Amino acid sequence: MSIDDKIKELNERKSELKLGGGRAKIDQQHAQGSLTARERIDAFLDRDSFQEVGIFALHRCTNFGMAGKVLPAEGVVTGAGSVQGRLVHLASQDFTVAGGAAGEVHCDKIVQAMESALKLGTPFIFINDSGGARIQEGIDSLAGYGRVFNHNVMLSGSVPQISLICGPCAGGAAYSPALTDFIIQTKAARMFITGPSVIKEATGEDVSAEELGGPQAQMSRSGVVHFVAENDVDALRICQRLLSFLPSNNLEDPPQHEWNGTVLPDKALNELVPIDPKKSYDVRTVIARLVDDGDFMEVQPSFAANLVIGFARILGRTVGIVANQPCVMAGVLDIDASDKGSRFVRFCNAFNIPLVTLVDVPGFLPGVQQEYGGIIRHGAKMLFSYAAATVPKITVILRKAYGGSFLAMCGKDLGADRVFAWPTAEIAVMGPRGAVNVIFREEIKKAENPQERRDELIKSYQDTFATPYAAAARREVDDIIEPADTRRHLAMTLDILHTKREFRPMKKHGLIPL
Repeated sequence: MSIDDKIKELNERKSELKLGGGRAKIDQQHAQGSLTARERIDAFLDRDSFQEVGIFALHRCTNFGMAGKVLPAEGVVTGAGSVQGRLVHLASQDFTVAGGAAGEVHCDKIVQAMESALKLGTPFIFINDSGGARIQEGIDSLAGYGRVFNHNVMLSGSVPQISLICGPCAGGAAYSPALTDFIIQTKAARMFITGPSVIKEATGEDVSAEELGGPQAQMSRSGVVHFVAENDVDALRICQRLLSFLPSNNLEDPPQHEWNGTVLPDKALNELVPIDPKKSYDVRTVIARLVDDGDFMEVQPSFAANLVIGFARILGRTVGIVANQPCVMAGVLDIDASDKGSRFVRFCNAFNIPLVTLVDVPGFLPGVQQEYGGIIRHGAKMLFSYAAATVPKITVILRKAYGGSFLAMCGKDLGADRVFAWPTAEIAVMGPRGAVNVIFREEIKKAENPQERRDELIKSYQDTFATPYAAAARREVDDIIEPADTRRHLAMTLDILHTKREFRPMKKHGLIPL
């Protein structure tokens, strides 16, 4: 054969392999409103930037009719390419090939892409669309998944890992996304450890696949998912936007965008937060006025909605924002909010993203179920995460900041580099009414007019303790600022702190409360 014949044969083989499970399977995928593995890659990466690795990979299984059976690209497309000019490594499971079932070589291809991401310091993107482990390969497929999980842990904190759930993700396979930093799930996708039929057999419970593993269940109830996408294209767009806020690895700073605008006082901020601590408002309206162009990418918006977290920019610098949400449960911290906040703080710290914390918190949620559920150890995660974080930490007290929850929202003694307070701030061990009822119980009982005396004492407590000035006098607050100037103060502080270096005792790692 001539070289031209060899090249022709090569091109024909590649064309056949790129068809995956064949035209009928591809049509079936499209009929369900889904893209194929390769179409997802093409839609995600910059044009003509993808370099595939392992297209000719072949399993070595000979059991159950697998001998000599070719599964194109082993059911997973792997390689590298660029997103908005920045290199990423990725793996995209191909459901048209044996339902995307993962065998030994399938998993090894994913591991190779992960190793390359670690070596080159790039994000790793895993697009999941698989029926689970390849049963014909038995222990080899399980071992392959074990290697994937091990590498998820190796990459953790070194390079960002993002999982997209674009189809089924069941059984042990679901643990790989759970080990990554962010999960984006489409509305058509399903993710669970044990499916409805197994649950029915084991426990007698009836539940649909959507109720069990749909995106709303895994976002709102379990908190496993971070973003819900309408479809594959939307999931890829969310991933692209998320990457725009993140550094490629833990040794780099986040990308800084050009910002040519001026920072003028925003008088609207003076009116956004009601002075009455019992009145609610949406803290996202405050965030939108503090960040560039009102562009805030909220993470897990419908899980533990009493705490808002997400990414934004201030004068082009990426920041992670943590804020109490007064219009949901008055902004209290509970078990789920503590888990949500502490994990986000640790992610930002791992990838050199400064933290801006907006405080309006009445306390930790009281209740028997919260105590039995471990609010002590869960709340301690917030304390641990903030105290361990070495990135720039800026705290702004908007209104209420009571007791241990004030500390948990990055008070000065938890290592905040700057603490600002608005004039509306109330900073105390507890709210004035509760404090007076404890301290002056006997005096109020003996008073000629108990209600009048209670009101007098509450006013006295507010004037003495529940103001930002008492905290500023003790240097727990660095400055009391006009709300309209908050964005300017944040921008100046971020500029001052961007060279921050903080050294800690040598140790393997701390032991975060579980």
